[in-house]
Amino acid sequence: MLPAPETTKVKSHRVACDGAREIPGGAALGHPRVFLEIDEKGYVDCGYCDRRFILEHGPADH
Repeated sequence: MLPAPETTKVKSHRVACDGAREIPGGAALGHPRVFLEIDEKGYVDCGYCDRRFILEHGPADH
């Protein structure tokens, strides 16, 4: 079984992901920066690293 994707709660509908935000000097260890838009589901998954961004107080924030 695969582990659940890493989740990050955010306050904005538009987020950026580079896959290495918490790694010091991590840009070289991550993936190209992509900008993602959270829709009516209340979350969006990064296509590179599977990190899930959940909109605070949105439909997916339980």
